[in-house]
Amino acid sequence: MTESTYFSDRERGPRARTEETISERVWRAIYYLVQRRIDDGSFGASFPDMCVDGRGPFGTDAAAFWRTARAEIPDLPENIIADEVPDLLVILDLLEFCARSVAQPIQRDFHSYFGHYHLDFDRDAGLAEFVASVDRLFARNGVAFELTAEGIVRRLGPPTLGDTLRQAVFHTGDAVTDRLLEDARRRFLSPQTADRLDALEKLWDAFERIKTLEKGANKRAMATQLLDRAVHAQSPKFRAFLEIEAKALTDIGNSLRIRHSETDKEPVEASEQVDYLFHRLFSFLFLLLRRTRRAR
Repeated sequence: MTESTYFSDRERGPRARTEETISERVWRAIYYLVQRRIDDGSFGASFPDMCVDGRGPFGTDAAAFWRTARAEIPDLPENIIADEVPDLLVILDLLEFCARSVAQPIQRDFHSYFGHYHLDFDRDAGLAEFVASVDRLFARNGVAFELTAEGIVRRLGPPTLGDTLRQAVFHTGDAVTDRLLEDARRRFLSPQTADRLDALEKLWDAFERIKTLEKGANKRAMATQLLDRAVHAQSPKFRAFLEIEAKALTDIGNSLRIRHSETDKEPVEASEQVDYLFHRLFSFLFLLLRRTRRAR
């Protein structure tokens, strides 16, 4: 995330980035941010408007830019305007498209006959400036997405979980469990709700496998041994709380439509529900795996 230079952020701290929609106000700013870079030639490296004298690009071919954008983002409106907010995923795709195409224009020689400069381009500088502009806009409006330094849109996890999610490394000793945990971690940071629901399912699948990581005669005995190893012997009350939480999480997985698709299971639909359930189980599992040296 880019560092804000606004007084209110320094006084009160940055705004919580929990908003998972793009408001009309933010969309207008994004629209003008993109349009300004079309006008100043920032997309001219990928979509050059060429000097008729053959002396190189002098700007962006806006028609080629939008034709290609609509081909790569089929749901992008034919007549995109500032006052009509496209679908969230369309906006995020457009930002990634722009990030792949942007470069800082550098004026070279002046062509007096046509009254324009011919341009060279600095890809790294242009991308860094574009990313900073988008992320500052998102941060100031509490938008729960960021544009990474590579130009990829990523959803920010809940504030107390985000850093751990992005940095967690799993080495449980079971390749399938590691893959489920890594897939869950990665998909939970996706902008798409369907991906986050899939992340929730994978995390619950990992939970069931983690119960069998310890040596033991049966699943219950192995799960008991795992809890024993995760808690210091002098913390019997905390050990009891973990036992209760493990049972509650198992009941949640069996009662809600997370791992199973039976019609009698209650579906999980709201984004806030997904965040809560993922946060709760991930925190529990990460504690067990860290304490048994299976994650860092």
